[in-house]
Amino acid sequence: MALYKNSVFLTQTNDAQFDSIHQPGSTTPFSAIYRCTGCGREIVSEENKPFPPQNHHQHTSAQGYIRWQMIVYADHKPK
Repeated sequence: MALYKNSVFLTQTNDAQFDSIHQPGSTTPFSAIYRCTGCGREIVSEENKPFPPQNHHQHTSAQGYIRWQMIVYADHKPK
């Protein structure tokens, strides 16, 4: 689970992009922290770079396929 110390740096949103599920090796739409929907492993992936491949880590059959879901967006636009 992603952790944070100071909530002043995070803002809650209901943006639909957080509901999208991404395949291993597909292009990352946003620089962010992503969580595997099967096992909970978290990664950082950069915009326009590929997500880790299917063999990035192993799952049991009960965990299903590796899929990535954004949990924290990295807003790198100047304010």
